[in-house]
Amino acid sequence: MAENYMFPTSKKEVEALGWDYIDVILFSGDAFIDHPSFGTAVIARWLQKHGYRVAVVPQPNWRDDLRDFKKLGAPRLYFGVNSGAMDSMVNHYTAGKRLRHDDAYTPDGKFGQRPDYAVTVYTKILKQLFPEIPVVIGGIEASLRRVTHYDYWQDKLFPSILVGSGADWLIYGMGERPILELTRGIEAGRSRHQLEQIPQIAFLRTGHPKEKEGVLMLHSYEESCASKKAFAENFHWIETHANMMHPDTIVEPVGDGYVQINPPYPPATQEEMDSFWDMPYTKLPHPRYKGKRIPAYDMIKFSINTHRGCFGGCNFCTIAAHQGKFIQSRSEASILKEVADLNKLPDFAGNISDLGAPTANMYGMRGKDPKLCDICRRKSCLFPAPCKNMDRSHARLLNLYHKVDAVKGIRHSYIGSGIRYDLFLDENGYVDKTSKPYLKELVLDHTSGRLKVAPEHTEDKVLYYLAKPSFKLFERLRAEFEQINREAGRHSGIVPYFISSHPGCTMHDMEKLSRHPALRGLYMDQVQDFTPTPMTTSSVMFYTGLDPRTLKPVFVERDPEKKRMQKSYFFRRK
Repeated sequence: MAENYMFPTSKKEVEALGWDYIDVILFSGDAFIDHPSFGTAVIARWLQKHGYRVAVVPQPNWRDDLRDFKKLGAPRLYFGVNSGAMDSMVNHYTAGKRLRHDDAYTPDGKFGQRPDYAVTVYTKILKQLFPEIPVVIGGIEASLRRVTHYDYWQDKLFPSILVGSGADWLIYGMGERPILELTRGIEAGRSRHQLEQIPQIAFLRTGHPKEKEGVLMLHSYEESCASKKAFAENFHWIETHANMMHPDTIVEPVGDGYVQINPPYPPATQEEMDSFWDMPYTKLPHPRYKGKRIPAYDMIKFSINTHRGCFGGCNFCTIAAHQGKFIQSRSEASILKEVADLNKLPDFAGNISDLGAPTANMYGMRGKDPKLCDICRRKSCLFPAPCKNMDRSHARLLNLYHKVDAVKGIRHSYIGSGIRYDLFLDENGYVDKTSKPYLKELVLDHTSGRLKVAPEHTEDKVLYYLAKPSFKLFERLRAEFEQINREAGRHSGIVPYFISSHPGCTMHDMEKLSRHPALRGLYMDQVQDFTPTPMTTSSVMFYTGLDPRTLKPVFVERDPEKKRMQKSYFFRRK
């Protein structure tokens, strides 16, 4: 099968390809962009690479006669559903629960082109129209709602998204390997029992689960609703296993059945990572959007993703719950090939907007002794103190930067992703011989005007609940940053990100932040009010008032006006 076509999104486009059947039809809440930064494109290309015919229905209209859901008919194997690159509720609402006015993943930023709880809405429609066709859900929204979770927008606990949506299967995390195995299994007519053995999938079953070795039995959904302590205990164990190399199967009773979550595939090898990028992405929006601007595409079209995963373990972040704690890096050859191919894109002027990942400077990092990582149960390799087994050398990353910048046609490679400065600094200074060269090169060669970093707060009490290092480390970073600029005769700035109203943060803490002398002269527009999102430690604290790590009480500011006042301290600084 030729692999250079753009995926069909309409009946006319299917007919133009001469297809008399479609294997898989993917429904997504985003506009369709054939770029590896978007999960729908990755899954479509991956299935195509293995011989399957895939069509995509982006942003279907769920408010009319449902013609978008009917137009391509039934697929030979199954429907796939995701909400897009974001949870639809985070996409729609601010931390103050106000409706947003635009949508970066929609042509011309137009709002209202996907429903609230998009995965559930799309799946219910498909099950109503095509009850015999399996529906497989995945992506951020499904992945992070795979178990009982707190929904901030309705201020209550929801059961697994499998319960409300009626989906047959849920794939969590980065889905290339489980989706291929499940597709092959459905095509081969394997039994339900055989399909249930596939790693990294979840499903809903009737009856009572059996307790046995290798199975983590959680409190039921009903028990979590009745007891905030039970919900916090559940999350602690879910999070612990999500950060283990060899986690158990997770079972959570709900109603007259249970949700089963199989352990994930092992972290992808370098060869597997390369294979996920070695596909004929056009890196362009679908032709149906000709003449329209998609804001999210403008942000990433000239970016390069170097690796997956993050071992930082921030309590408010969902990256590890979705991508995993263990870093999975691409080879230099794979990255350099993608860099060279940027020259083929229209409007590329030689500037890479981001050579990064969830945390840009974790590329190639791993434990010195893999056997210790094999049995590790730590959520973070950096908090409360860096793991002594973690190799924090930036040598491999510096070598990559040099090779990227040597590619013909490349003028600049910027680092737009976040960095962890506790990977190269501690309270005594630089951590190894690669640390200072890395920071110097980052500041002078890979920063476009401003270096953005995320201390998140100034007060150690609050930082404990954020799982972030002491603010003294940021003070050290600023001093080193300014020295590098002075010596080079440069005038770039450093921009810190902060969060207000996080559990544990009081009005007094915000007042102290606003007066902190280390922030004098800094640009302070990168601030946000804490938004509880599904499957984070911080959200569990917000709902329960308990720290799931210790089950001790945590102060939580829930009053909307006082939350607004906390955020306002950012703008009171003189």
